[in-house]
Amino acid sequence: MNVPAMKLHWSPRSPFVRKVMVAAHELGLAEQIRTVRTVVRMGKPNEELLPDNPLSKIPTLALDNGQVLFDSLTIIEYLDDLAGGKLFPPKPARFEALTRHALGTGLLDLLILFRNERDKPVERQTAEWLDSFAAKTRAVLDRLEREAPSLSATPFDIGHIAIGCALSYLDFRFADMHWRADHPAIAAWHAGFSARPSVRATEAVDD
Repeated sequence: MNVPAMKLHWSPRSPFVRKVMVAAHELGLAEQIRTVRTVVRMGKPNEELLPDNPLSKIPTLALDNGQVLFDSLTIIEYLDDLAGGKLFPPKPARFEALTRHALGTGLLDLLILFRNERDKPVERQTAEWLDSFAAKTRAVLDRLEREAPSLSATPFDIGHIAIGCALSYLDFRFADMHWRADHPAIAAWHAGFSARPSVRATEAVDD
């Protein structure tokens, strides 16, 4: 396998970066990626990142031929293609995997907005938004609880990565939710996910 040199704008805290790195480990490509610590903030663009990604977002993957890829799904699909195609099943299972990926990534988007709102001073928080974020998070967890048997029976793919990383982020930033008590089936699935070498090698660190 001819693998080009790759530079990944990276953070040990980003769940979107973690999705990419879990995939890289699963595909046997992690050692081919040079990670560059890159700090991004909602309120201030990273001037060094802007030439590679004008959105100032991570993950961003720069190739040695000058091509730059961004968005975790795009990067993972690129890595999967390099490795011969392992994480994106053929149709019709592909659409189920992509829908699960959308659910997991959507939960991540929601949780980041939720965290930003919770971190504001109390007088600046919007109660309706907090209630909405909490309700949507519970709804996703309820959906995952119903889907846990199917997840366990399906070969590991892009959907598993997104859902697993989202639940891990829930633990990382929302430990006070104690979501496992009411969702034992998806909690058991996540325990298996967390034991995978690719997941253990990419644990979030609040550096």
